[in-house]
Amino acid sequence: MEASRGLEIEKKYDVDTATEVPALEQAPGVARTGKPHTDLLEAVYFDTPKHGLAGRRITLRRRTGGKDAGWHLKLPPQAAAGEGPQHRTELHAPLGRPDVVPDSLLTHLHAYLRGTVPAPVVRLETRRTTYPLYGPDGVHLADLADDQVTAVRLEDGHPDEATRQEWREWELELVHGDPDLFGPVEDLLTAAGAQPAGHAAKLARALGSDTKAGKRAAAAGEVPAAGAAGPGSAPALLAGKRAPAAAVVTVYVAAQIDQILASDADVRNEEPDAVHAMRSATRRIRSVLAAYSRLYRASPVRKLRSELKWLGQLLGQPRDAEVLGKQLREQLGGLPPGEGIAGAAATVEQRTGSDYDAAYRLLREALGSTRYFRLLDKLEDFRDNPPVRAEAVTPGRRAATKAVDKAAKRLRRSHKAVKRARRGREEELALHRVRKDAKRLRHVAESAALVHGKRAGKVAKAAHRQQKILGQFQDAVVARDLLAAIAAEYSDPATAGIYAELLNQQEERMGAAKAGSRKAWKKSRDLLGHGVI
Repeated sequence: MEASRGLEIEKKYDVDTATEVPALEQAPGVARTGKPHTDLLEAVYFDTPKHGLAGRRITLRRRTGGKDAGWHLKLPPQAAAGEGPQHRTELHAPLGRPDVVPDSLLTHLHAYLRGTVPAPVVRLETRRTTYPLYGPDGVHLADLADDQVTAVRLEDGHPDEATRQEWREWELELVHGDPDLFGPVEDLLTAAGAQPAGHAAKLARALGSDTKAGKRAAAAGEVPAAGAAGPGSAPALLAGKRAPAAAVVTVYVAAQIDQILASDADVRNEEPDAVHAMRSATRRIRSVLAAYSRLYRASPVRKLRSELKWLGQLLGQPRDAEVLGKQLREQLGGLPPGEGIAGAAATVEQRTGSDYDAAYRLLREALGSTRYFRLLDKLEDFRDNPPVRAEAVTPGRRAATKAVDKAAKRLRRSHKAVKRARRGREEELALHRVRKDAKRLRHVAESAALVHGKRAGKVAKAAHRQQKILGQFQDAVVARDLLAAIAAEYSDPATAGIYAELLNQQEERMGAAKAGSRKAWKKSRDLLGHGVI
């Protein structure tokens, strides 16, 4: 059964046990407060032995009592506590068995569990009194939950009474209201004695600040030092115009790691564009590690790039089959009705479909492998503990300038090689090299935008234009080769004309892409000349 999905927008407050809930209807926009109701809730939280989920501000629990009893998975918040309301994706599944996490939730956790099995770590008992807030038109705007919490850690499933804690907190959660409601309601709450919560989730407080996971989960919004952007941190804040080179790389790589982790479940579930998103993130990291390689010790970067290449190739195979199948379906659909269309379409569908299915099976196997999980470990270790050379303390602007100039020079050489190449396969390979070098320049310029701003952004856009045009060229080359192979295998006269027409279309697409590439290069040649940024 598929998990139900929702978006939770809330803010938490610490409050003393004697504090009274204020008259919430006094807040602008709130017309009345509904009758409060009380629920007794019991939740068991699951995590790894090292609290790998809590350390990433992910909570997995099974809760009984109240209107939403069942399994709940809360993914990392999009805004840190203390910086405004948290926006969290929350997934629900039925209660099921108390000791078995539903598969519909587990599929979202493999990238974080990495082969470990989640077990009970904390039990929370909450006496929750909920105050509904309504607007003038009767719309249910939000709920204020007044929680009296008792928490105890679990060891091998048994409560450790020495860890028992009790506290009270308020939680304001939007129902159908606008986020602008948080401001005026917060004014009332703070006037009554509440303070923004010092923890991102109840689990973080229950684990305590003496544990690594507790510290990381509670430190919502804390900005780490350069080169130490740990899970749940805000690495983009590290990069200003004076940021060191290693921080520039860390910021960019951290964003791509987040993309890989966020795409993992969607790739497993074959969601649209998920493979493309993860593949693009792996390519971006590889490009940037190559461009800034002199900042780091060679061996760890070389190994990391090699493993990223392995993952990228696995992602590329189903993606390429998917794109090819879509392209040929559209071209077949554009042909006038006639004999042989159905047979050609069936053959193309069978060939591209079987290639896609086989490639996706290999990809799924890889995503469950120790090799993939270790790659994720290595990526996070690079982000948190970058292997920077002791002597490589370089200003970010200077390093980024050199990296972009070098990538642009590489692209200029590739364009010159196209002019020297003989028509046919040699020219096709040369144009493919231009596309790859344009892609690298785009990625390096994206990283440089953190310290060079709009100028680097313009370079990235120019490189992307060339990459996109030559991507169409490469797609046509791949389609041509497949069609030629199919035509050689199937000599049915009814389909021979269909394949000939499709092959002619690929040649036309290739010619148009070559002309477009030349035009795009002329337009951006001055921008991508010497002294790019």
